Amino acid sequence: MEFFRLIKTPISEKGIQEFTDFNNLEAISNELFVIGDQNQTEAEIGGLWGEFTLIRNEIRGGVRFALKECPNALAWTITTGFSPDPEAIVIHLTINRQEKEASFLEEVEEFLDDHCKCIEKFLAPQLALEQN
Repeated sequence: MEFFRLIKTPISEKGIQEFTDFNNLEAISNELFVIGDQNQTEAEIGGLWGEFTLIRNEIRGGVRFALKECPNALAWTITTGFSPDPEAIVIHLTINRQEKEASFLEEVEEFLDDHCKCIEKFLAPQLALEQN
């Protein structure tokens, strides 16, 4: 299954890669927090669905996150520069199931809504500085 969100905030690929590291995880999501070891590409996190290893990879356009031990292979990307809106941030989340319980799908939707609000709030001061 796929889920999408658009954030109408102009930012570069490099900007996304810089602000979406594990040091800022709790600023860009109320649902995830570091609970253990971390390095540049992996962190032990806790969150809405339990404890996982969160993997972070820089990709063309931004970053990809994945919950390593998740039975649904939950992963999401935060990118810019592509359709449907090259000037916006696109959050694209996938799971490896065609059907899931309504309660889980609601949690995914809430996770994405929260993620968008946190990213917008986190980016607002940086974008204001860039514009001045």
